[in-house]
Amino acid sequence: MTDDRRTVLRGRYLSLGLGELFAALVFVWVAFVSMLPLLEQPTDALAFWSALVPLLVILVQAGVYWLAARRWVKQGTMPPGLAATYRGFRVLDAVLLLAGLVGIIVWFPAHPFAAIGIPFVWLLGVIEYVNYFVVRLAYPPSVWFKRIGEWRTPRLMQDVRAAQRS
Repeated sequence: MTDDRRTVLRGRYLSLGLGELFAALVFVWVAFVSMLPLLEQPTDALAFWSALVPLLVILVQAGVYWLAARRWVKQGTMPPGLAATYRGFRVLDAVLLLAGLVGIIVWFPAHPFAAIGIPFVWLLGVIEYVNYFVVRLAYPPSVWFKRIGEWRTPRLMQDVRAAQRS
């Protein structure tokens, strides 16, 4: 792979990493500015955090992955220790999503807007989890319908598996 291609990928990974971290910050900002003031019951806030925390954790992990991957893209493999960490994150994130779902059910919000919005936030976390650990879901809109049926392995999991083999 040429240095030019590596440079392009490093730029893309920088954009993806910063984008995921920025998305996490935006979700936190929206939570404090827009969502939490609308929630009338303390249990509504607990349900909201049950949905949001798993999403934030996954977004931050993804952002850190993309930024770290800039070091080895087209030149090597993910460090074995980092690969083991992300294998652990795969399990931890599934547990967090399950715990979040339980929290939403236990503290199901009374406010109609929250009753729709909170499960939606949790579902975004599930989609991010699937996209990073199960099957790639993120494609450009122009090719999304064509590529989604290919069931590609996410880049993160390709890197984790390559590190195991080396």
